[in-house]
Amino acid sequence: MQSISVSEVRQSAEQAFAGGLYCAESVVAALAKAQGIESDLVTRAATAFCSGMARTCGPCGALTGAVMGISVALGRSKSGEPVEAAYTVTQRLVGEFERQFGARNCDALLGCDLGTPEGQAKFKQDQLHQRCKQYTGRAAEIAARLICEQQRAGAA
Repeated sequence: MQSISVSEVRQSAEQAFAGGLYCAESVVAALAKAQGIESDLVTRAATAFCSGMARTCGPCGALTGAVMGISVALGRSKSGEPVEAAYTVTQRLVGEFERQFGARNCDALLGCDLGTPEGQAKFKQDQLHQRCKQYTGRAAEIAARLICEQQRAGAA
């Protein structure tokens, strides 16, 4: 990470979400920014991961955005390079997220299927975007902390 704190990454993700980006877009943008990367390509690459993989009841977009951010920080660019750091940090992220929120899939976290008109209505009626903001901020925060820990361990 650059000289940005874990809490600043969380705030950046929450601000992006409040500004109209969705969960995965907000988290990966905040984590990429912490790595000194600011590009529209980052958010564009994350768009279909939002809303539980494009409203298919898949993994939470905040969680997948965090995985993408981990890959930006710790991923490989060539075959033959190690994957262990990115895999280990991702496994820790998923475990911590699930322990905190009780699930990893969008429909289980929100209690509705965003791919249906009924689910969309429930999302609006129950103001579930507030939960999404919480998931977004927390996923970014967990990922940023784990990336920092891995980078410190790798430097030692």
